[in-house]
Amino acid sequence: MMIQVLPIRVLTHNIRYATTSPFQGERPWGERKHLLLNEFKYETRHCQETFICLQEVLHSQLIEIVAGLNQEAEPGAPEWEYIGVGRDDGHEAGEYSPIFYRPDVWKLLQWETVWLSRTPKIPSKSWDAASIRIVTIAIFAHRQTGKTILAMNTHLDDQGSQSRFEAARIILKKISEYHQRVSSHNDATRHIFGTFLAGDFNSEENQEAYQELTVSLIDAYKEVENSKRYGNDITWTGFGHEDEAASRIDYVLVKPTENPSRSLKVNGYAALANQFDDGVLCSDHRAVVVDLILC
Repeated sequence: MMIQVLPIRVLTHNIRYATTSPFQGERPWGERKHLLLNEFKYETRHCQETFICLQEVLHSQLIEIVAGLNQEAEPGAPEWEYIGVGRDDGHEAGEYSPIFYRPDVWKLLQWETVWLSRTPKIPSKSWDAASIRIVTIAIFAHRQTGKTILAMNTHLDDQGSQSRFEAARIILKKISEYHQRVSSHNDATRHIFGTFLAGDFNSEENQEAYQELTVSLIDAYKEVENSKRYGNDITWTGFGHEDEAASRIDYVLVKPTENPSRSLKVNGYAALANQFDDGVLCSDHRAVVVDLILC
């Protein structure tokens, strides 16, 4: 019997929060937001199964993004919905790491926010973290095929090496817990067909979080031959006046599986440009877009 395959696109982008004190070279959010919205709309137009995973999103930005994505939707029937909370209070304060999805394509089965600290159920930070950090976790069921996927989006600390390492361990533990819990239930979620983790890890390949996560997960970038990738390698560019060197710190990782009837395979990879003829950098990060095949 032929295995039915489902194409999925994951777009992850640190959009840079709407600061009131812009860096040199940085334009205000009001001048950047339409560039990002156009990016989201264009990259998701021809793949209804796309997930948009964003980082550094303040509540005011979230409201504008939701409105922009649903600008052409019928009243009361949004094309896009999101999950996520502000990291500072579990409601609307602080940065979100939201996951956007189309509710007529994906049924949200369950979701949670986990704080990457010693107290993961409450807003908190631990170890050497400079900021409160979270991971947004959800199980979605594809409405047409019934296939389920575990989706995760995170933004690790930019200062604390130990906190990034410990956060990676928490994330891997949550993945294991979800797979064990779901497989023990005799319901629609009894199988997770695929798992992905997207986000800004603030960790290069030779550093703690990436090294820990890729013991169990696969970097989508490395699953695509260099000659077949589109765009850039670098994902953090800054605004052109920083002392730090540009680097690859934004990723989409997938969980490998030995069961060919339930797997998530990488089919394409791109790191998009973040500056065009107008000279405005839409963010100090580039978007990473990964095409997957869910079996």
